[in-house]
Amino acid sequence: MKPLESRKQLLIAESELNRAQLVGDMTALTAGVRTLTDRARSFGSIASAAALLVAGLAAFRRGKSVEADPKPSWAQTVLKGAGLVSTLWMAFRAPRRDQKEK
Repeated sequence: MKPLESRKQLLIAESELNRAQLVGDMTALTAGVRTLTDRARSFGSIASAAALLVAGLAAFRRGKSVEADPKPSWAQTVLKGAGLVSTLWMAFRAPRRDQKEK
């Protein structure tokens, strides 16, 4: 076997090893992204539930005030916005993979 042919075969073998390594890396990356998205979804659910709870507690605590405040505080505005966002999030979020299979 000529040195050029043996070098070519070594390069081909190295290329195959690199391809196999790339496939393994992509599989690991895909699994990591799936884990991250699942965690983000669960965090989003927890955050929306917490926002609803805080908005409900704020509304309960506020009660019926005799004084009409012409300009609501920034906290009330944030809580109302969080309640709206959580309602929209729950309505429009994509169903999880577990629910699609059922």
